[in-house]
Amino acid sequence: MAEVIEDFQALPETERLQLLLEFSQGLKPLPPQFEGHLEKMERVDECQSPVFVSVEVDESSSVHLHVSAPPEAPTTRGFAGVLQEGLEGLPAQVVLDLPGDVCHRLGLDRAVSPLRMRGMTGMLARVKRQVRVATAT
Repeated sequence: MAEVIEDFQALPETERLQLLLEFSQGLKPLPPQFEGHLEKMERVDECQSPVFVSVEVDESSSVHLHVSAPPEAPTTRGFAGVLQEGLEGLPAQVVLDLPGDVCHRLGLDRAVSPLRMRGMTGMLARVKRQVRVATAT
């Protein structure tokens, strides 16, 4: 995730939104167990668009994030893509230790509405909650 944040911070503010849109195009499709079964995923109510997340923590404690976000919501999809790429394969404890302001560290606060920033923060909160549940003994 630190590398993703560095990529955003290295760009002038005017180009960060374009990078976010590139992340929207890189959002991976849902695996078969979730395709057509959004009821198996958790809805992110903070998002205006219908966004659903599901986290898997494998036997080595690596995190795998699956997200459904509509194509007609490129900013939201971009946030989902940032989280998916930034968190994929990280150890569960590293994900849990992420600071609460990680979404704001992308430097998009002036380019994206506060409501959309709240949506990304909500996505991260759901991910962390699901990681906590998956790693509880």
